[in-house]
Amino acid sequence: MPPWMKLAAPVALSILIALIPAPAGLAPHAWLYFAIFAGVVVALVLEPLPGALIGLVGVTVVALLSPYVLYSAAELARPGFRPANASLTWALSGFSNGTVWLIFAAFMFALGYEKSGLGRRIALLLVRVMGRRTLTLGYAIALADLALAPFTPSNTARSGGTIYPVVRNLPPLYDSKPNDPSARRVGGYLMWTALAATCVTSSMFLTALAPNLLAVELAGRTARVTITWFDWFLAFLPVGVVLLVAVPLLAFKLYPPEVKEGGEVVAWAGTELTKMGGLSRKEITLGVLVGTALLLWVFGEPTFNGTTVALAVFAGIVLTGIVTWDDVLANKQAWNTLAWFATLVALAGGLAQVGFVAWFAGLVGGAVAGVPPTLALVVLVVVFYLSHYVFASVTAHVTALLPVMLTVGAAIPGMPMKSLTLALCLTLGIMGVLTPYATGPSPVYYGSGYLPGGDYWRLGAIFGALFLAVMLVVGIPWILLIS
Repeated sequence: MPPWMKLAAPVALSILIALIPAPAGLAPHAWLYFAIFAGVVVALVLEPLPGALIGLVGVTVVALLSPYVLYSAAELARPGFRPANASLTWALSGFSNGTVWLIFAAFMFALGYEKSGLGRRIALLLVRVMGRRTLTLGYAIALADLALAPFTPSNTARSGGTIYPVVRNLPPLYDSKPNDPSARRVGGYLMWTALAATCVTSSMFLTALAPNLLAVELAGRTARVTITWFDWFLAFLPVGVVLLVAVPLLAFKLYPPEVKEGGEVVAWAGTELTKMGGLSRKEITLGVLVGTALLLWVFGEPTFNGTTVALAVFAGIVLTGIVTWDDVLANKQAWNTLAWFATLVALAGGLAQVGFVAWFAGLVGGAVAGVPPTLALVVLVVVFYLSHYVFASVTAHVTALLPVMLTVGAAIPGMPMKSLTLALCLTLGIMGVLTPYATGPSPVYYGSGYLPGGDYWRLGAIFGALFLAVMLVVGIPWILLIS
């Protein structure tokens, strides 16, 4: 699609929806708000502009048009009510949201891993210990990602920025070259295992994928469901264990490497570790800080708020010199994500504020009357998961569909809303395996030259189906049991 069409399509959609009369039972201002929101979602999918800029434009348009799209006539008629001031407060509300700042702080954790060298050391240690056989090397890659996942909310930074640079050094040791028939000697297997493993770990921890945190915030606003870090971890644990054990072995069977074993990679990892020397002060300090954060996230509630803990550790990372303030200022991804998610939280929350969510819940209530809640839960999860084929961003997927799915679920009598919320949210990481554009690291591994397009799509479909099957067979019964 040409760039001008990507830019014009969201605007055209918003105008088209706005020209349609408001449906029965929905206030005109709420319908106009939905028109703007729909345009923002389409823009997030098509990406004619950076995501953060799209969100900023969206909240700005709503704030400018607030007397017509954000407030009812009764609200505007209240004595002393000033829509200009109220709309500005609404537009900036996302920047005071604790979840948004938790995401930002966690990005600083990832920066600490990079600057201290601790992330690379963990990966190399696992490769040295488990790299003699190709299969166990696959497990080493998965375990390295798992070790970094609780503290790295960007799987792009974790896998694409830390794991991939290590993995890409391994195939040449076996004369496995990109864009060459020799890619299947070992490179294809390692690349696919790394990608599939990071998709699993992205679902395993609340703080392993930034959209996870956004999803929890939207769930709280839409369904009034609170999910803690430990709730998330416990709910996905059986699925995560099964998939982490299965991924390297399944990849070994379904996309087998020609080289089954060899000592070259072990020697290389040992050489790299020798170059790194012993643990530095920064690595030890970072280990203590992130370990403390993890303990407080798991056991500190309600005495210690999760965001407060993250900000305190972030301050410690800077004050101890692991990263400098200039490093923080230069972390464009963190600041971009802060602006992006803050605006999306405000926009999604606006749907409830104007009454659209309540109206939609009533609308679908009749359509789903009589459907058993457990069956409806499974159907919603399957639809939510497979719809990711049309999204190039997990964030866009969450923003567009999660409130809708939760609203539909809330309209079904007897629906266990916490179970539904967990079941939907826990698929956000594993759905990243589906396509070459499904999640941040996907283009990195797809572009490595070791995974031809046809192979990638085939493996994505197979592993995507397997991931979903385990979620349905193992995950949902477990979630229903514990929540």
